[in-house]
Amino acid sequence: MFKWLERYISSLTPQRGIFLYYLIALVLASALLSLPVLYRGEKETALIDTIFVATSALSVTGLTSVNIAETFNTFGYIAIMLILNLGGIGIMAVGTMVWVLFGRRIGLKERMQIAVDNNQYKFSGAVKLVIGIIKVLLVIEAVGAFMYVTYFLVETNDLYYSLMNGIFLSVSATTNGGMDLFGDSLLGFEEAYILQVPVMIQIMLGAIGYPVLIEARNYLSKHHKNFRFTLFAKITTVTYIGLFFLGTFFIFIMESQNYFARDSWFKTMMNSMFASATTRSGGLTTVDPSLFNDATQLMMSAFMFIGASPSSAGGGIRTTTFAILILFLVAFSRGRTDIRIFNREIAKEDLHRAFAVITLAVFLVFGGVISIVLFEDSRFDMIDVIFEVSSAFGTCGLSTGITDELSSPSKGVVMIFMLIGRIGFVSFLFSMAGRQKELPYHFPKERILIG
Repeated sequence: MFKWLERYISSLTPQRGIFLYYLIALVLASALLSLPVLYRGEKETALIDTIFVATSALSVTGLTSVNIAETFNTFGYIAIMLILNLGGIGIMAVGTMVWVLFGRRIGLKERMQIAVDNNQYKFSGAVKLVIGIIKVLLVIEAVGAFMYVTYFLVETNDLYYSLMNGIFLSVSATTNGGMDLFGDSLLGFEEAYILQVPVMIQIMLGAIGYPVLIEARNYLSKHHKNFRFTLFAKITTVTYIGLFFLGTFFIFIMESQNYFARDSWFKTMMNSMFASATTRSGGLTTVDPSLFNDATQLMMSAFMFIGASPSSAGGGIRTTTFAILILFLVAFSRGRTDIRIFNREIAKEDLHRAFAVITLAVFLVFGGVISIVLFEDSRFDMIDVIFEVSSAFGTCGLSTGITDELSSPSKGVVMIFMLIGRIGFVSFLFSMAGRQKELPYHFPKERILIG
């Protein structure tokens, strides 16, 4: 049985192999969270909700149809943290680490799957990349956990509460999981800036892209004059920072006379920054998005649709895809057909892929919104549905409060979007399309009218 399964997986393309691995992991995670020993009292959670929580944790999204703190016990919290780390680090990264520990040779097929799971083009250095990712994330989680445990211990003098909430918050923030044990995210900490800032930093570190973190570590550990950041790291960092400040500005302006009307400018700025950071894929929030005006919710939906950077814990179309679109529009407006940035030129294949991803993602999200509206018979406002689907696609986890009210078919749609967001839209498309084929011939080219 296992040999047949191994032969079947080895015959698949790397993209389809990754897709299958995540489905297997989802089945195992759902089975784990179905164990009654993980629940408070008797298990009364419906199967669809158990699968929903497992999907949300594995895809590090954070959307939940049940209250995590009130539903699970200590063992349940630990199980969810393990699933969050599995999803945040990546299936192939964890699997590779296990293979390395048991002395198994990492072959070309496994290296290809590692590259696909981390949105990489090169197969060389795949194992080194995985080990680097795991080391970096564990260090970030450990530092965050120490800070939060200390904070909660000073505030409550309760060791169990401090340990469980501090560690869980650190794991959730670093993996961009968006889950919490407080019951209402971080709404009770809107003025606890000593907690907000490190959580915001962890969200950013988890979403900016693991290769960027590894390059930054290498830069700090080597002679600066001999180190050169890759084009990926430069574009990713600039785009990420630009989106962060752009989101902060819009939220600050649009909600100054609404949600933040009674708050000081400093509190408004800090919570606007946190809200902007969490739209990348964080899910944790110090504000209630359901109380924002429609314009702000639409803007946040667009930011969640963009999502995080490639090879990170986040989903969406990814920041580099958005950057290539903007760079192309700027070049096109200036009459150029090539895209130049940082003394480099973007490959045509990347431009084609970016436009394919954006176009198909728009159609996919549009289809998801229509499906939920039909399933729910227009029970919810359109903006709430758009917000929910965008949050699932970007594996963000923010919600206007409709998640637990969705019907089973609608929850199924949201789960599909969460998985697609975690696997990566490009990998998902290739897993559906199969192996790429290059035709040995071309037809005559002819121009058509555009616009």
